[in-house]
Amino acid sequence: MQYWLMKSEPAEVSIDHALAAKDSTVAWTGVRNYQARNFMRDQMRIGDGVLFYHSSCAEPGIAGLAEVASTAYPDPTQFERDSHYFDPKASPENPRWMLVDVRARRKTRLLSLTELRADPALASLQILQRGSRLSITPVTPDEWQGIMQKLELK
Repeated sequence: MQYWLMKSEPAEVSIDHALAAKDSTVAWTGVRNYQARNFMRDQMRIGDGVLFYHSSCAEPGIAGLAEVASTAYPDPTQFERDSHYFDPKASPENPRWMLVDVRARRKTRLLSLTELRADPALASLQILQRGSRLSITPVTPDEWQGIMQKLELK
């Protein structure tokens, strides 16, 4: 099993939106970074743990727990001309962008970016690295356990 931190703007998809969705599952659309796409396409497996992170908001941080619920498949928004995520270079025969479905498991207290930064045991967490802007990053088992302890979960 692997672990991931996946960022979402709460105005687009929040942990509350995901929990309210059918089967608490949402398609993780709109990823337009090759490294993040490759994580989904090449490394994510059904059942992998996900830290559901709210970004680009008043108080960014981990807002819930989820799991990868599907293998990667083409993101349909790349083919939709009226979509913000439309890619004219993509075609159904040669898709450029992939997604996975994510199943929300539970909302947690907000574990803020400030609180994450204050913990020396989490100093290597990729989201805390200078210049890190990826929307999907791997989380080590030790980092996952440290975050579960901070959230008072086992």
